[in-house]
Amino acid sequence: MSGQWTVPLLLEVEPSGGRFTPLQNRLQITPARLSDNLKRMAEHGLLRHLSPLERRHPALPEYVLTEKGLLLRDAAKAVQSAEGMLGYGRLSAKAWNLPLLLALHYEHTRFQDIRFALGQVTPRMLSGRLDELQLIGAVDKSIAELPRPAYIYLLHQDSKPPVRRLAADLSSLL
Repeated sequence: MSGQWTVPLLLEVEPSGGRFTPLQNRLQITPARLSDNLKRMAEHGLLRHLSPLERRHPALPEYVLTEKGLLLRDAAKAVQSAEGMLGYGRLSAKAWNLPLLLALHYEHTRFQDIRFALGQVTPRMLSGRLDELQLIGAVDKSIAELPRPAYIYLLHQDSKPPVRRLAADLSSLL
């Protein structure tokens, strides 16, 4: 499941439940977009649409996080915290940014190593994300001469502590 609203939505739906209109007002998105995201999240088992008999008010749509949703909410909190510490904005809004930073954290430093560590990322997407992360200062790029000349990608010194913390937080959820 992807989408730029998944993390904010997970963070906005309280474990005890959330109603449609307050969620829409807090997230400042259109009703159609919110409805679509809530539907997809329900299809993926992250939240449950309460029946009219279960709601606090039978006429107002209400949603609660499932066990899986609560786990992913904790992961979303870890992502939000790491993004705040990194200071580069919502990196999670673009696919592959955070997995790429985590791959670098786990010492996958060459392009092909990173690509294989991430699995389904295309070379073009990976190259673009590496360039973007280098441009904002999150990643450093250098040339290694041995065994043959190749680019090496490393986390920038300032990026290491937040990414290390994110890796630890995500690992603790497993």
